[in-house]
Amino acid sequence: MEYLIVAAAAVVLVFLVRVNLGAAVARRVLPVLLAAFVVRLVVHVLVMRSGVIDYGGDNLGYEGRAVGIVEYWRQEGFQFVTADEIDTLTSVAVPCQVFAIVIYLCGGLAPLACTAIVALLACALCIVIYRLARLVGADERSAFLVLVVTAFMPAFLLHTSDTYKDGFNAFLVVTSIGLGVSLSRRFDLHRLLMLVPLLWALWYVRPYMVFMCAVPLILGLAGLKSVFSPRRMLVFAMLLVSAVFVFGGVYGEAQIEAAQEQLENGQSAAVRRANGDGRSGVAFEDGGDPWNALGSKVLYTLLSPFPWTEGDLILHLGKIDVLIWYFLLYSAVRGCRRLWRRDRATLLILMSFIIPGTIVYASTMANIGLIFRQRIPIVLVTSVLAAVAWTRSSRDEEQPAASPPCGRPADDGVSNDGVSKVI
Repeated sequence: MEYLIVAAAAVVLVFLVRVNLGAAVARRVLPVLLAAFVVRLVVHVLVMRSGVIDYGGDNLGYEGRAVGIVEYWRQEGFQFVTADEIDTLTSVAVPCQVFAIVIYLCGGLAPLACTAIVALLACALCIVIYRLARLVGADERSAFLVLVVTAFMPAFLLHTSDTYKDGFNAFLVVTSIGLGVSLSRRFDLHRLLMLVPLLWALWYVRPYMVFMCAVPLILGLAGLKSVFSPRRMLVFAMLLVSAVFVFGGVYGEAQIEAAQEQLENGQSAAVRRANGDGRSGVAFEDGGDPWNALGSKVLYTLLSPFPWTEGDLILHLGKIDVLIWYFLLYSAVRGCRRLWRRDRATLLILMSFIIPGTIVYASTMANIGLIFRQRIPIVLVTSVLAAVAWTRSSRDEEQPAASPPCGRPADDGVSNDGVSKVI
């Protein structure tokens, strides 16, 4: 059964590529993503589970929680299990639930099948990145290049080659922001409704990320690309009212406080001191205040590990990823300049996630290895700006990629609804 799930994940990947991309683009993208899918399974078997490197721990913890969910189902019946039923599921309910379904179907631990699901999410995210890059004005060549970079970016590859929740988090965050950009161009109720399950799932992966996505989504829903019409105002008001009922009624004050407590816990001196005790820990002279020495923390959040940093094998291998990231960051600055000239609304939406996200993570900075994982969504969104800088076509430099008529695929295989089809 485990191998059957792996095969099914591969089939779903083929389906996603063919549905979301035009035939010509799909022929180029499919071999890349199938290779990325297989590489993740190989890394899982030969590296992550072989003991070749001393890394990880969270992955095994998530599997243990998934087994607990399966036992709960056998006693109480099949249902979505949260921290109210099993207190160790705080902030990991969705990934563990997915792994529990796989374990239940396989009749026991099935790490390869679980990893296949994570690898599928990673490859689906690559499709989202491609479509988002095209949406913000990158040409086909640049969008394809950023897809390849995303698929094999070492940090992202490593943390989607086992049962970590980083792949879930990155997919939900980037797809939500992509839908926000798409909504800023043309309002579509279908895309708006798609945000509901995305944000719901994100709440059970990393609750505070829902709030970090809020500003880009609000800017997108405000219709920055056009006049704020009465229809948009009505829908926007309804959305705010719905949000009040959802967070105030369904989730309640306790859950919102839990998200706040999660952030405050990460910023606490005790937690930062504990995180800093590791082999890649960093201590700042901030007097225990997470907002002091913020400049230095931002530099470490964005640029560490530095080439001269001493550490173990994993940290040195991480420097390969960082060198790629430096180039992406340099290209993103150039991409920002291009978007500033021709599409400031889109630039504002993307930067409203990148800048606050960086500052929030900087306030919790205490360990290079930990921030290496946490900044993955920031790296991925920034890479979209890099794709804009790599665009060669003068036509693309003058104006954003135009949306084709409804119901007709674009020449490059990206349909008019932005990034919505990939989900």
